[in-house]
Amino acid sequence: MKNIKLIILVLTGVLFTACEETVDIDLDTAEPRLVVEASIDWIKGTDGSQQVVKLSTTTGYYENVVPVVSNANVFITNSSNNTIFGFTEIPDTGHYISNSFVPVIGDTYVLTVEYNNETYTATETFYPVPEIKRIEQTNDGGFTGEDIEVRFFFDDNGEGENNYLTRFDTEAYPFPEYDVSDNEFFSGNEMFNFIDNEDFAAGQEVSIKLYGISRRYANFMDIVSEVNEGESSGGPFGTTPVAVRGNLINQTNPDNHALGYFRLCEVDEEIYIIE
Repeated sequence: MKNIKLIILVLTGVLFTACEETVDIDLDTAEPRLVVEASIDWIKGTDGSQQVVKLSTTTGYYENVVPVVSNANVFITNSSNNTIFGFTEIPDTGHYISNSFVPVIGDTYVLTVEYNNETYTATETFYPVPEIKRIEQTNDGGFTGEDIEVRFFFDDNGEGENNYLTRFDTEAYPFPEYDVSDNEFFSGNEMFNFIDNEDFAAGQEVSIKLYGISRRYANFMDIVSEVNEGESSGGPFGTTPVAVRGNLINQTNPDNHALGYFRLCEVDEEIYIIE
């Protein structure tokens, strides 16, 4: 029996030692795909004229540098009146800027990106958002009843299906927190969302952004969230990283699809200071 125990201990030690070694896996690298970050956000209280479209490409799993895309032709067309808004690159950044964009709630827009002799397009409608009307703090939130909870409220307009994206930025989290919601059970009524954390402290800022979004974009964000949660769970049964398709279509070569999403949202933003 003592010998059996000794063998088990030796094997356990070997296994744990092996777990400490770094193993580089030789992964196949696919051909780079275009990645488009086209978030056209109209913050309440501004004219929405300054907008940016960011272009890059996919790269190898172990690469730390994201390749930017330069020398592309980028423009957005308002389909309602055929107005074209051109975007000009800040040299060698992959950031394409417009200072003359005109946002119109309810109008449909088409993004066009011409790159490497291929044309990519995406179509989306500009969605409104209600105002954040008040913010409340409680100090007995969370599962333990000891977390600080920040909750904000807004009124749904009751006009059909409305979808919302909430973004929280705070130093208590290393990355922004996102949440998707809709008015299925709250049409025409007051709605709310919240964030809580045991590490919140007096004086910390919580940035709250509420976006009006399309149903399709809500579905896209739900999938992205599920994939991220699967990856972060770790272990041998964690979700395999996948490329989530957005609304961009390669009109020249459909098999060479782009990644990313073209959205148009009105946004309300508030900054809350933890008390």
